[in-house]
Amino acid sequence: MNVHRNARLTPRGRERIVRQVASGQTPEAVAEAAGVCPRTIRKWVDPYRREGLAGLQDRSSRPHRLRKPTPLAVIEEIERLRRQRWTGKQIAAQTGVSPATVSRVLRRLGLNKLSALEPAEAIRRYEREKPGELIHLDI
Repeated sequence: MNVHRNARLTPRGRERIVRQVASGQTPEAVAEAAGVCPRTIRKWVDPYRREGLAGLQDRSSRPHRLRKPTPLAVIEEIERLRRQRWTGKQIAAQTGVSPATVSRVLRRLGLNKLSALEPAEAIRRYEREKPGELIHLDI
């Protein structure tokens, strides 16, 4: 997270707040002094008690695991249809999943652009089979 060093609610500020609660002040009093609600104070005190200073660090809000990941059979079907040059909306209608899911799966597979389906075209240069084949004379 990109915050400046002296921001109030960085891990350093959270540590100061948690230490105030640990010294005997009530969460309500600390919250009022810090300008946050008491619930926020308790939210920081709990991980601090469990994990120490590491519990106050910023964390990703991304879930640890998906509740209902896309089945492998659906992923294989999406890939098969994409290799037949179907669009994302057509694939979504055929497989019964949302267009966002199709887009996410195609991006993960590296097939989100149609150019990824075609092999790279060989570079053509001005090289000839026989010397002198490309001579141009102005008369």
